[in-house]
Amino acid sequence: MTNLGNRIVFIGDSITEWGKHDDQEGIGTGYVRIIHDYLKVLHPEKDYEIFNKGIGGNRIIDLEERWQEDVINLKPDTVSISIGINDVWRQLDHPELEQVDEEKFEAIYRHLLKQVQEIGVSTIVFMEPTIIEEKVDSVGNQKLKAYAEIVRVLATEFEAVLVPTHQRFIQYLVQSSGYNVTVDGVHMNSAGNLLMAHEWLRAVKISE
Repeated sequence: MTNLGNRIVFIGDSITEWGKHDDQEGIGTGYVRIIHDYLKVLHPEKDYEIFNKGIGGNRIIDLEERWQEDVINLKPDTVSISIGINDVWRQLDHPELEQVDEEKFEAIYRHLLKQVQEIGVSTIVFMEPTIIEEKVDSVGNQKLKAYAEIVRVLATEFEAVLVPTHQRFIQYLVQSSGYNVTVDGVHMNSAGNLLMAHEWLRAVKISE
């Protein structure tokens, strides 16, 4: 069982942010909400304090700009990171922008993780980037493979918890049930959020 501590920061892009601006608690309606409610209801004795620091459109370079304010200053016990979708997606929908290639993604990610280590965060949770289109062989999913692999490598290097969300979503698509898990190929519907939350909880080994 993972020692989460009491203060947990979830940081990422719109998949993490999902619905938080219309939520009085600022937790949102996505996978963070499911995890929040699970921990609050099944482990009330822990008195978890959970922060949703997802911002739509973010890439790893945006996390770098706000890392001090949204992570370091909060002095969390656990940091859960879900990033990489927009680093790939911007290559497809806005190729004119300065892009975040694999090398840059890994270098910035590693720099952020070292900062987290320096403040004594007890647990880091790495979530692989999920999917771009509900087609296994889409261009986005092919490009995501390398970014998901970087996350796996860093998780091993930093002795962190790995949530294999990319692998699990691809597995789901291969099974071809025909039931969608996104609203637009990227952003999760309730089924997709449940799948993300389930993989997170299974990876961190929270017992009832």
